[in-house]
Amino acid sequence: MPPASLAALLLPLLGGPANLTSVTNCMTRLRVTVRDASAVRREELRALPGVLGVVEDGTAFQVVLGPGRVAKVAPELARYAEGGESAEALESLESLEPTRPLEPLESLEAGSVEPAEPAEPVTAAALASRGAAIRAERKARNATPVKLFLRRIAQVFVPLIPALIGCGIVAGLAGLLTNLHRLPALATALAACASGFMSLIAVFVGYNTAKEFGGTPVLGGAVAAVIVFPGVDRVTAFGERLVPGQGGVLGALAAALLAAHVERRCRRRVPEALDVLVTPTVTVLVAGLVTLYGLMYAAGVVAAAIGHFADRLLTGGGAAAGFVLGGLFLPLVMLGLHQALIPIHTTLIQQQGHTVLLPILAMAGAGQVGAALAVYARLPRNGSVRRTIRSALPAGLLGIGEPLIYGVSLPLGRPFVTACVGGAFGGGFVGLLAQLGDRVGSTAIGPSGWALFPLLQGSHGLGRAAAVYGAGLLVGYAAGFVLTYAFGLSRESLRELNAATGAEPTHTPEGGTPLAGGTALGCVQRQDK
Repeated sequence: MPPASLAALLLPLLGGPANLTSVTNCMTRLRVTVRDASAVRREELRALPGVLGVVEDGTAFQVVLGPGRVAKVAPELARYAEGGESAEALESLESLEPTRPLEPLESLEAGSVEPAEPAEPVTAAALASRGAAIRAERKARNATPVKLFLRRIAQVFVPLIPALIGCGIVAGLAGLLTNLHRLPALATALAACASGFMSLIAVFVGYNTAKEFGGTPVLGGAVAAVIVFPGVDRVTAFGERLVPGQGGVLGALAAALLAAHVERRCRRRVPEALDVLVTPTVTVLVAGLVTLYGLMYAAGVVAAAIGHFADRLLTGGGAAAGFVLGGLFLPLVMLGLHQALIPIHTTLIQQQGHTVLLPILAMAGAGQVGAALAVYARLPRNGSVRRTIRSALPAGLLGIGEPLIYGVSLPLGRPFVTACVGGAFGGGFVGLLAQLGDRVGSTAIGPSGWALFPLLQGSHGLGRAAAVYGAGLLVGYAAGFVLTYAFGLSRESLRELNAATGAEPTHTPEGGTPLAGGTALGCVQRQDK
């Protein structure tokens, strides 16, 4: 489906142009903030062809479209939102047949004296309903002040992901040419293109932080720019001369948070006639001086500790550290604590040129893929669940885990656990090789799975790094498959799940291919040609 057509279809399902307050995207997801969450037609949104999944967080919606497509759809949706709802959107929607609503599983009441009826087959729709309930419960539990704050911190870095990816790939090309001793002039130019953004990333972090926390974005960027100003090497703090860039993104984050706080206080107290002069001056002066004489030093200590910890973790811990990180990453996601890793990844990328943690954490997705394949093999008579796995598997291979997690493994229970253990084996393998000297890192954050290959960087060149990472994925796939096949489904579960002897009813949109009545995340998916 063309990006403009998909955007036109998405617009009314998100409540129309008046309901959208922001439209952005990351590597795989369309990120939309709405005014009224009740105006979003969730079931129709999930049933839209081309949509791989929907993640809801209050008034923030993430529509999973996959890499490449999302970058084309986002500007089209923003254009429609600014220009009003297009007639094309309404016409396209009219051509779609209504989707069949999901029906929850029904069970006999306890103590019933009626004769037992044959058990209802467990379909993908039922699993999607269970997944939605689990997701809603997780969302309620994660709505704590600390986790909400971590989520806002993560939003600071999300807009930077495209630049990190682009610069990371360019840096990889420059490194490849340098290692091959080819085209030295071009290699130098590519290195300059890749390094420009990273040298000023503190300014972008400051800009986004102020924007996220209610300040003026350019003031946040101005205060954060103090950190990268070359002249700071003439300033002494705590008996030591400062170094340009000291504190990195952590210092920029803290400086912009302080700037936003100072600005808000000033605007409440300064008369309107003087606000335009006094507030920006006081904000830059107070936050800038505190940054120079406190935040840069403190953030520099923390950033250095993060780098040393990552090095020692893999040098000394190796396989054990990788096993723990690979196995616990998805539970951290479920608890909402994974947001805290984003500034750590970015700090490592700024310090060392790559983050050694991301390839290990990516093994968690490999365990999910292996577990899903095992469920597929163990349920030969459940056409509904098998269709769900087939439709969600491409996204899972590219590191988009929600369809498999909430549509298959988590509702089933045990397969989620065995998938985590499979990811732990993959992480342990990558950690072991890092301990032996074959360290693999990622030059950007965001992608995972197969999409991470172009961003890999290793101690022995790109080819060796790709081989280590690829072998880790295979270990994760294999471990997740074997463990789930052997222990993921009890005999009772197998009888219940294989009770569906026929395929689940389907409907065919006009001009389309047959669609399952319920798939991962409760969505109906079609692979467009």
